[in-house]
Amino acid sequence: MAHLRFEALSKLSERTKVQVELPSTKISEFFGEDAFGMKQMLGSLAPAVFKKVSEAIKNHQKIDAETADAVASAAKSWAMGKGATHFTHWFQPLTGGTAEKHDSFFDPISGIEKFKGSELVQQEPDASSFPSGGIRSTFEARGYTAWDPTSSMFIYGKTLCIPTVFVSYTGETLDTKSPLLKALKAVDNAATKVCQFFDKDINTVVASLGCEQEYFVVDRDLYMARPDLVMTGRTVFGHSPARGQQLDDHYFGAIPTRVYKFMKDFEIECWKLGIPLRTRHNEVAPSQFEVAPLFEEVNAANDHNQMLMDVMNRVSERHNLQVLFHEKPFAGLNGSGKHNNWSLITNTGVNLFAPASSAKDNLLFLTFFVTAIKAVHEYSDLLRASIATAGNDFRLGANEAPPAIMSVFIGTQMNAVLDELEKKGNVKIQKGDNMYMKLGIDQIPEIILDATDRNRTSPFAFTGNKFEFRAVGSSDNSATPMTALNLIMADQLVDFHAAVTKEIEKGTEKRLAIVNVLRKYIKESKAIRFEGDGYSEEWVKEAEKRGLSNIKNMPRAIEAYLSKKSIDLFERHNIFNKIEVEARNEIKLEAYIKKVQIEGRIIGDLAINHIVPTAISYQNKLIINANGLKGLGIDNSGVIATIKEISSHIDSIKENVNKMTEARKKANKIEEMDKRALAYCDDIKEKYFDKIRDSVDKLELLVDDEDWPLVKYRELLFLR
Repeated sequence: MAHLRFEALSKLSERTKVQVELPSTKISEFFGEDAFGMKQMLGSLAPAVFKKVSEAIKNHQKIDAETADAVASAAKSWAMGKGATHFTHWFQPLTGGTAEKHDSFFDPISGIEKFKGSELVQQEPDASSFPSGGIRSTFEARGYTAWDPTSSMFIYGKTLCIPTVFVSYTGETLDTKSPLLKALKAVDNAATKVCQFFDKDINTVVASLGCEQEYFVVDRDLYMARPDLVMTGRTVFGHSPARGQQLDDHYFGAIPTRVYKFMKDFEIECWKLGIPLRTRHNEVAPSQFEVAPLFEEVNAANDHNQMLMDVMNRVSERHNLQVLFHEKPFAGLNGSGKHNNWSLITNTGVNLFAPASSAKDNLLFLTFFVTAIKAVHEYSDLLRASIATAGNDFRLGANEAPPAIMSVFIGTQMNAVLDELEKKGNVKIQKGDNMYMKLGIDQIPEIILDATDRNRTSPFAFTGNKFEFRAVGSSDNSATPMTALNLIMADQLVDFHAAVTKEIEKGTEKRLAIVNVLRKYIKESKAIRFEGDGYSEEWVKEAEKRGLSNIKNMPRAIEAYLSKKSIDLFERHNIFNKIEVEARNEIKLEAYIKKVQIEGRIIGDLAINHIVPTAISYQNKLIINANGLKGLGIDNSGVIATIKEISSHIDSIKENVNKMTEARKKANKIEEMDKRALAYCDDIKEKYFDKIRDSVDKLELLVDDEDWPLVKYRELLFLR
């Protein structure tokens, strides 16, 4: 395999630059040109039809058949005018990615291009081979995709893509979008009711999201010469290079030319699709970068993030690059997250997580601020479960990723505000002149704008006008954690509304009733607030004293989904029924088992078929050298010591790979999915992966560089 490594390295010097030019000098002139959104519908639909569509989208109502026909006709004409020949229902099954089945507009029978409203609204992809957790058997193939008009259709390549939900023939949801839409409706309804305590003009609350997408980029030929990267998305072996990220020189540094051209290229494609990308920069680790959009409504933002990852993968091929979205592709370096910046916005334009200039608005802010903290405390294990994946297990708690312990960071001054409110005291927190805002209520102290620092170790941090859910993994679909977060917020807001109403019915003045409930929430949720270093051992001990969970692996984390508390929550808000929850957990466990199994197999294959033979071959060279030195009467003890060291690592690799293989065979015989997943976690991954890696990585430092079969970290990370 060493020849593949050196062939890949030789191609680096032969790379030709890919020229990338903007379609126009102004991004605004082509932004969204490949998306069939409200602007395009306004220009192509009759006014009466457009009014029906816009009202249906705004009020979450069904679109009638006649209107659907009109939209389909307009979409077809628009798409064909841009060169499209096919259409597809674009959906997000429980594989973690997206799926599509393309159909041609051309109808061979009539000899013309057709696209009916019924084809826009509903299609029938084969549901038998998608994960269903036992809801559907292989012979039960029927499933339906249904148009989601709240997310814009778009053209990719020559295909009109229609965002849809995906359900089984028997009605169970088989995707990530369906529960997300339900959770967003729940938080809208619950938040609007609470807002009515403050402002009767508020009749809608929209959850917004900004996904900061971290990723690594490596040369494609170097990537192809690493079977572990190809098969698993991460390097199962690789000794740390002499220079990694310790100099902190990559973070926010000048973007490498080749990567810059790639960034520019995929940004253009995304802008055409209406994805509002705004920020790009180098991340901390070498060859790690970040791209971030402006905030959008959660459903649209999540669709756009899924589109973004697909665009990045496709565009990277043009530049002979490979994007790595795995949460931890390189040991010893920062992992990659998808920081979910979340807030709630009213139809009147108020950000409910932003302090304001009036007493009434700040009480509104405190209501949602405190309720969010209470929701995270109440359902911290469910929130932890929502970001649990095999890849995230490698990332959480390591190299600037937040720990597995769920906590909320709000900053020193906001902590002081809540502490004083809890005590019914009053305090002035001053920061210069006119930097604080009075609430007009004795029990609530003054609040300072932007009164928080940033805490990179916090999984859920308040950053001034939003909460940043930093624990989400880079390869994950944000629909899952966003479903959980918006759902628990909705549930807590329902509880808040009921509690305040009960106080008012007792005769308590409304503002004081609100304060009383907030004080109760602050007291009950204090344990979840933490301002310090999430990596410290002190925090681990303190969290345990507070009763906070520290669940470090995925099979144990997702048990929270199956608790009576969680199932009641899902059923109470009509997100999932018990069967759907159990099915999704089985899907997650099965995916975990398969991923660990694949990693175990590639570890065994590389170690036994590539590393060990290479080490033996080099060892034989040393034996010849040792014998030659001995024949010349020269001391060969140093060479003999190296030969023995290599032998010990070879023996360790063989022994542990054999034991790992036997453990895998044993685990495969376990019928219960949860117990099998735990066996793969504890008896295979945790017990053998690092042991085998340690021996291989030490051999990398002993074997001649000319013989080593795997592309090394220094080459992957620094050569472009």
